[in-house]
Amino acid sequence: MQPDLTKQRRELVQLAFALVLSMSAWFSTAAVLGQLRLDWGLTRTQASWLTITVQIGFVVGAVISSATNLADRIPPRRLILYGSMGAALANLVVVLGDSFDIAVVARLATGASLAAVYPPALKAMSSWYLEGRGMALGVMVGALTLGSALPHLVNAIGGVDWKLTLIVVSALTAIGGLLADRLCCDGPFAVAAASFDPTQLRAIVTNREFRLASAGYFGHMWELYAMWAWIAAFYGDVFASSRVASLAAFAVIAVGSLGCVYAGVMSDRQSRSQAAALAMRWSAAAAIITGFLVDAPSPLVLAAGLIWGFWVVADSAQFSAIVTEVVDPRYVGTALTLQLATGFILTVFTIFFIPVVRDAFGWGWAFLMLAPGPLLGVWAMRALDSTQAQADAATG
Repeated sequence: MQPDLTKQRRELVQLAFALVLSMSAWFSTAAVLGQLRLDWGLTRTQASWLTITVQIGFVVGAVISSATNLADRIPPRRLILYGSMGAALANLVVVLGDSFDIAVVARLATGASLAAVYPPALKAMSSWYLEGRGMALGVMVGALTLGSALPHLVNAIGGVDWKLTLIVVSALTAIGGLLADRLCCDGPFAVAAASFDPTQLRAIVTNREFRLASAGYFGHMWELYAMWAWIAAFYGDVFASSRVASLAAFAVIAVGSLGCVYAGVMSDRQSRSQAAALAMRWSAAAAIITGFLVDAPSPLVLAAGLIWGFWVVADSAQFSAIVTEVVDPRYVGTALTLQLATGFILTVFTIFFIPVVRDAFGWGWAFLMLAPGPLLGVWAMRALDSTQAQADAATG
């Protein structure tokens, strides 16, 4: 059964808009980090943990969701509602608690709640697309990207009041969950997700194509969230105005939504591995260059950041799409959970070490530390192309 094209596109727009709002809680504290450091007297390590705990919480939430089979027992749109409400409440706890210790726990809960938003959104949209799925999932990751950038825009508009920024973001997150639950519906290709099954891990990790796709994803994650987490601090050293720095950070992260759509369309027309490799070549080059431009004219620094922001997330949706195509369909849920959890664990290290390297050697060397990730990904995508070509030749 083919979906009605008008309804299909409407669902894509509606769910993507809901995801933009719901995912705005992810970097809410990163957007106001400068203000929090002043108000709470945070050390460099404490500032890092406000973002790191979100990553850890997401990993914990993703594993629990799969292990308990929540994605099968609760409709995706309802799960998005629950996760959005949980993230909104956790964000408000940061405001009400007004202390670092409470904020760390609240940010952990934020990450765990958002694990019930992003993966179910991909599942829900996949139920509408067989052809053009690369583009559709690219739009969804673009929505996540725009949502991640949104707190920087709210902060720039709201001025110096970090509490108002977090309150607005909490409201947007809750509204996103309500929109997904009330306006969207399942598509004609809806299927139950595979539950997490540890006994199948051996079969998955011995799959060479899965390992190569995951290697590309791990390289992508090594770079992505550290760049997103610290780009506002970087532009804080470029621009004299904190409001301009917030707007620059918003633009750099938000432009990645266009990159996601571009790579998604390219993956449908050519191949997912080629689209991912192209994005990672550009993002590696930008990681090598951008930090060393910190004292250059500000328009040049902004241009370099926009190029980086466009490509740094453009490949993201394609790794999940590759896994769904190379793993036994019965074990896709387990494979995606394994890839997702491992990738987010890696982000903890780069988020932590960026300010350490920056303080010791400057922004250039800090961002240069991210470049090996996408370079590893480029190698993995080339190896995947070769492996698939050999398999095609063997089967005629």
